[in-house]
Amino acid sequence: MILSDKTLFEMIEADTLQISPLEKHQIQPASVDIRLGNTFSIVEDLPSGIINLEDEIPYKTIVTDTYILLPNQFVLATTMEYFHLPDDLTAFVEGRSSLGRMGLFIQNAGWVDPGFHGEITLELYNANRCAIELKAGRRIGQLVFAKMDSPAIHPYQGKYQGQKGATGSRVYLDMEKQR
Repeated sequence: MILSDKTLFEMIEADTLQISPLEKHQIQPASVDIRLGNTFSIVEDLPSGIINLEDEIPYKTIVTDTYILLPNQFVLATTMEYFHLPDDLTAFVEGRSSLGRMGLFIQNAGWVDPGFHGEITLELYNANRCAIELKAGRRIGQLVFAKMDSPAIHPYQGKYQGQKGATGSRVYLDMEKQR
């Protein structure tokens, strides 16, 4: 069941759903607007020119209020908001149609697990032929929350728990678990 603004307000008031910082106007009829943070990360050039899934990937992190996303460029960004979801709530990350119409693709694998807490890392891609100026604090997307039929037996405790800033891939940790 997707949560309404009424339920979102109640959960935030009861502190069962935590979003910080949050302004009341961010709560929409069936979602919460998310804003762009000021941290951006890009994959650093590798001598081999090949990203290997078994090794840690080096990123260059930039803290700035304005970032120029060049045509066909990919960058990781973060939300301004820090979220703490209870064990019976999940969320979907959705981009804004207005930005998609400019060629800005926003994704983050699209899913926030129950029990997650942290800022949400967004993958941004400029599919346009023109550069796009990104500014911290700008509405970049929304979270749609859904109530689960019961609390998760194993709420999220993964490798991105508690993340702050534009967090690079930690897929290499999957390989370490298999060793």
